Amino acid sequence: MKEKKEAIEYCLSFQNVYEDYPFRDPNWCVIRHKKNRKVFAWIFNRQGNVWINVKCDTEWRDFWRNAFPSVLPAYHLNKEHWNSIILDGTVPEQEIKRMIADSFALTKPRKES
Repeated sequence: MKEKKEAIEYCLSFQNVYEDYPFRDPNWCVIRHKKNRKVFAWIFNRQGNVWINVKCDTEWRDFWRNAFPSVLPAYHLNKEHWNSIILDGTVPEQEIKRMIADSFALTKPRKES
């Protein structure tokens, strides 16, 4: 996965989500949950690459950052809970998808009782 379109399409494959451009800037795409409107993926171009910001469990945050030089503390977000993945070809697609799925799970609406 290296293209912005690929990243958006993958994120839209999750149930009950939608694409949004909250800053009136086509460079910044966010993928949100329909029910709670929480963002689970921030997708944008920066420094010649596509970047995806994903929420991560603090127990995994440093693991991902240490495993891949292209996973960094999140650009423009809380660095304790969010990582940026630079889609430069160095992070295996399976791992990118896993991080996106984790972000989706961490931000999804809670079941109502």
